[in-house]
Amino acid sequence: MKAMDVDAVRAFLLAADLQSFTRAADVLGTTQSAISLKLRRLEEQLGRRLLERTPRQVRLSAEGLAFLGVARELVSCHDRATAAFEMEQRRLAIGINQLLVGSELPFLLARMRDHDPNLRVEMRIAGTNELMRSLEQGELDAVLVLRPEDRGKRGKVVCQESFSWFAAAGWEPRTGQPLPLATQGESCRVRIEAVRALDRAGIEWREVFVGKGAAILGAAAVAGLAVAVLARRAAPPGTVDVSGVLSLPPIRSQAVMLYSNLSDRRTREALRVLTLAFQ
Repeated sequence: MKAMDVDAVRAFLLAADLQSFTRAADVLGTTQSAISLKLRRLEEQLGRRLLERTPRQVRLSAEGLAFLGVARELVSCHDRATAAFEMEQRRLAIGINQLLVGSELPFLLARMRDHDPNLRVEMRIAGTNELMRSLEQGELDAVLVLRPEDRGKRGKVVCQESFSWFAAAGWEPRTGQPLPLATQGESCRVRIEAVRALDRAGIEWREVFVGKGAAILGAAAVAGLAVAVLARRAAPPGTVDVSGVLSLPPIRSQAVMLYSNLSDRRTREALRVLTLAFQ
């Protein structure tokens, strides 16, 4: 059999992960038609249909699911091989909004390591305003943040992040008492959206815990102190979404933005691997 096109296998993985040719093309910096052509040729070479296409979704076929694991190994080995002689250690300083970091962070860091073992990653977790200042001062190369109030600086929308109400499994509110909340405090835009939604729904609430970051708010929820307003991706094990059980109102989603000062191919590719986890 003719050697497989690694770029086509990479496109297959992206289309499978993102369930979209369009989004895969955006990550790879190409067009939807180019992705479709690569995948069609890969399927012809393998004699297997890897993806099922519908007008609304792309999903793995049974044969695609069987191919998925070895495809990841192939691309990972290829990336390590091509980086073998890039001995120069490069620095990538990136900031991520503290509400976006969840349990997938170890997996994310492992993917970045596999992509470029000689890349030195410096990561800062903080609020949007702090990270944007650090980017402007040249302390960070790129940031992933919730859309800032000041929209003058041009960035790229990575995804829409959904938020909800999380509490410890089995937690129940006290009868006749206001809903206890864990939030990031009055300056947090997600907190503002959440309490406005409660007020519109006529639900009494009381702020009983204030902390910075999803990990701290999630800990308050796991401990049974309060209901925490969290991004669904960042909700820790031991918590459940209680919006349905408690008839709590939906919270408006927030745009996750990428701002970058990077210009060289190597670090931009590493950043692309990072942003993939948020799509």
